[in-house]
Amino acid sequence: MWLMLSDCFFSIVAKDCQPDELLVRARRAGDIEKVFPDAKVTRNTKSDYLYRAVLPRDVVKQALATMIDKIDYPNFKDSVEDSSLHAAYAGVWHSMAGLQHPPPDIERATHARSALTSKHTP
Repeated sequence: MWLMLSDCFFSIVAKDCQPDELLVRARRAGDIEKVFPDAKVTRNTKSDYLYRAVLPRDVVKQALATMIDKIDYPNFKDSVEDSSLHAAYAGVWHSMAGLQHPPPDIERATHARSALTSKHTP
């Protein structure tokens, strides 16, 4: 499962852990700790995700429920303040738009993305 949050991105899988645990993986330092502050995060340069933490499934479930309760934005992309994270999410949005038939109005979306990118540029 990929989770794209307003301030972090991570992947959650059942790999290299016990049945009652999940492996939470991230590409950027600090992303896991934003949602799981007590996690023991390790760094491994020989894996596809640089940061990882094994957590009890119940902890992950509770964190997901809490994240859902905190949603207060009408547009997810607008809630992302970090410019590099926003740009990455815009790329994912564009790729996923290609799966939709008929596709969304890409010209309108590209214009909106350009406006957001300039808004998020430091």
